[in-house]
Amino acid sequence: MALYPLQIAGLVLGFFGTVGTIATTLLPQWRVSAFIGSNIVIFERIWEGLWMNCIQQVHVRWQCKYYGSLLALPPALEASRALMCVAIAVSLIALLVGIFNTKQIQCTGSNERVKSYLLGTSGVLFILTAIIILIPVCWTASLIIKDFYNPAIHVGQKRELGAALFLGWATSAVLLIGGILLCNVCFCKRRMKRHRYSSTEYREQYKPQHQKMMGS
Repeated sequence: MALYPLQIAGLVLGFFGTVGTIATTLLPQWRVSAFIGSNIVIFERIWEGLWMNCIQQVHVRWQCKYYGSLLALPPALEASRALMCVAIAVSLIALLVGIFNTKQIQCTGSNERVKSYLLGTSGVLFILTAIIILIPVCWTASLIIKDFYNPAIHVGQKRELGAALFLGWATSAVLLIGGILLCNVCFCKRRMKRHRYSSTEYREQYKPQHQKMMGS
């Protein structure tokens, strides 16, 4: 019973991590226009994401456009798309497995061993999702920083780290903490069950010997 609040906390963190994963994938602020050097007057702002780019000129609303051709995209963008889609799928599976393992939803019956394994599976999947998110986010950030300090690239073509990257890092941390909590709950449940089994076995072995001594 003492472990149940930790299980709920892990699932809540997993839920927020799943929402953050979806938001990180859909937001266009992966790469934003940089205003450096003599570029003081802002004539336009540019956002570049995984699925679209947006531009805002002076006294004009934001105009966003989805990328037209899939084959024309850079390899890094294609890989980031694929990894983030995989991260969304894995996080949703982990969340569903964890929810079906709660006391309010008895989909696994009364088998405590199955419940412990499913809970551990949910935690491992959340941790795996955090690692998958870190790959495209850190990769994109590395490319942005590399191009930013490259003197061969024009100032107008340089980009800065967008809000989606910071959201991705925060989401990875939340998923990692939630997954660790669920794995710890699974480990503690298995350890408690093993301890109860060994105690019961010891009592069963001790009882016949005690009865013989009392009879003699």
